[in-house]
Amino acid sequence: MAEITAALVKELRERTGEGMMDCKKALTKAGGDIEKAIDDMRASGAIKAAKKAGNVAAEGAIAIKADDKVAVLLEVNSQTDFLALQDDFKNFVAESVEQAFNDKLTDAAPLIASREAAREALVAKVGENVNIRRLVRVEGDVVGTYLHGNKIGVAVVLKGGDVELAKDIAMHVAASNPEFLLPSEVSAEAIEREKGVFLSLNEEKIKGKPENIVENMVKGRISKFLAEASLVEQAFVKNPEIKVGDLAKKAGAEIVSFTYFKVGEGIEKPVDNFAEEVAAQLAAAKQ
Repeated sequence: MAEITAALVKELRERTGEGMMDCKKALTKAGGDIEKAIDDMRASGAIKAAKKAGNVAAEGAIAIKADDKVAVLLEVNSQTDFLALQDDFKNFVAESVEQAFNDKLTDAAPLIASREAAREALVAKVGENVNIRRLVRVEGDVVGTYLHGNKIGVAVVLKGGDVELAKDIAMHVAASNPEFLLPSEVSAEAIEREKGVFLSLNEEKIKGKPENIVENMVKGRISKFLAEASLVEQAFVKNPEIKVGDLAKKAGAEIVSFTYFKVGEGIEKPVDNFAEEVAAQLAAAKQ
């Protein structure tokens, strides 16, 4: 029988997502054969899927399916980035976004329900939690999309213009991640908050200055804030000499909307301390 080394246990843990002691037991039972151990662990099927349901899935991939007038953006999460690179996961994502596009789904709920059996089978096979998190469908006169390494996905809807322009603007959105489309969408509360931050940070600089000078300084900062926060006011990444809004106007187009997805955005990721987990499980085993 092959020696059950710590490295072998760690590899099995990384490939299955199971605990250290469970991995060691599986390897011992399999005579040190890691592939047999994985097969044995997968044999529990739906039980594995149920166990994994509570594990945080904050990695994964963004997928896009689009034509010139419609786009579907989908986020599917996994526990590790390693799984997101594997064919089983990629196939599940590809099949899911294809179904969402063909069925004209506008919400993730029906997709989640119809893909549950496939999701459970995948979880049982790979030993990680997998979740369909969110989906959006956009339609318009012209739709362009951009996918950056399966981690960031953007769809831009234009009135007028062409798909290449929409794709260029989508690429810009992926790089800059604006909060708003137009300066008018920025709330008064957000502007007041920015004003307060500016005054606090520059307290020494503005001390003793005339009120009109301070007012102009604040106006300058707010203008910069609006330019940074709104898409149409941002300098275009491919040509900083022109604003994105002006780029669209020059092409006879108007930006109607943009959608930005980033993997794991807003999900609180757990801190994984491998050494502490080993110590805790060894201590538990001695009791």
